[in-house]
Amino acid sequence: MPPVPADPGPLPGAPAHGTSAHGASAHGPADPAAGPAREAGRLSGPLFRDEQPGAAQPGAPQPGAAQPGALQSGNAQPGVTETVVLRAISDAAAPGHGTPPYSGASVHPAPPPSHPAAGRPHFVPSSHPGQETPVAAQPDPQPQPRKQRGGRNLQAAIGVGVGLGAVIVASLFVVKALFLVVVMAAVAVGVWELTSRLAERKQIKAPLVPLVVGGIAMVATGYWSGIQWAAASLALTGLAVMVWRMAEPPEDYLRDITAGVFTAFYVPFLATFVAMMLAADDGPQRIVLFLIVTICSDTGAYAVGYKFGKTKLAPTISPGKTREGLAGGIALSMLAGALLMQLIIDDGSWWQGLILGGCAAVTATLGDLGESMIKRDLGIKDMGTLLPGHGGIMDRLDSLLPTAPVVWLLLAAFVGS
Repeated sequence: MPPVPADPGPLPGAPAHGTSAHGASAHGPADPAAGPAREAGRLSGPLFRDEQPGAAQPGAPQPGAAQPGALQSGNAQPGVTETVVLRAISDAAAPGHGTPPYSGASVHPAPPPSHPAAGRPHFVPSSHPGQETPVAAQPDPQPQPRKQRGGRNLQAAIGVGVGLGAVIVASLFVVKALFLVVVMAAVAVGVWELTSRLAERKQIKAPLVPLVVGGIAMVATGYWSGIQWAAASLALTGLAVMVWRMAEPPEDYLRDITAGVFTAFYVPFLATFVAMMLAADDGPQRIVLFLIVTICSDTGAYAVGYKFGKTKLAPTISPGKTREGLAGGIALSMLAGALLMQLIIDDGSWWQGLILGGCAAVTATLGDLGESMIKRDLGIKDMGTLLPGHGGIMDRLDSLLPTAPVVWLLLAAFVGS
């Protein structure tokens, strides 16, 4: 809106507005306050920088001046000055400092360093009419470091993964029994992580001692004596959990032993199938096949899902998983299974590897979703912090444990045990 100019004064040869030819007011003698009142009627506010020192305070009623927001026109008496007072624009009427007070208004940013006006104070609207507040130039915000997907430390995750792979390869191909010790240690730590989280988040007291001892017994008997002795060890571990829990008060007894039996099955009994694969003559090769098809399932699902994933697989369980990622994981796992089954497994065939790889990818995904359900029920992100960039041991066993019995069974059916 263009500014309304102040009273331009009397025309040449004509008396001043509101005064007679003799210099007296049309309604009385000349008023000494007429001068200040005239000045008060001039436009003021943030858009008009012509306030005079000692002028009347804004908003104070002045003789002959219109009240704020009023417009004197048509009904004014002849010869009386018509004054328009614009309401001052302040930050109270604007959404925020530096925001245009009306639609379509533009805001001029601070000049660049090369501009002649650079270095001068930058003014923003103030809540007091007629005043503006200088604001010191703020430095440009520094770009925030980009986080890794899922909040993981990628470098630490790669380093830990390479270290674990070196331990597995060394224990497999140097002394085969050393890998059995690695499996037992992973079982003991996994049982401890799971029972600890159950106690912390749900106050479920699954007996730790019989679970660890029974878990090691399952892995050992499965390696040396086969599936029958491993199943017997599982049954005895369940009985030991029931007896051990009797030393505590009877409250929540059923809940605690149920959690104990579930832990015995979920961690050590499923890991026993890894020990039984190791017991074969070509046991190290079978373990390599089992590990690689499972890792390819996870890697293919991550890579394809990150690049092309659109359709959520199970949004309420694991929002990051997509159907496109699942397809990519199955494809890569089948390819790896076909190659390894043909190259490193005695009497193996590529088509057998395709079947094995596809089944392994499906069970690995189901195992990952199953542990995600457990962690969501417990309200945690990771089962532990033992492995930087990965979480705990159970966070690495989630897809391996359900895949082990499937791979063992298919290998036994295709090439024997």
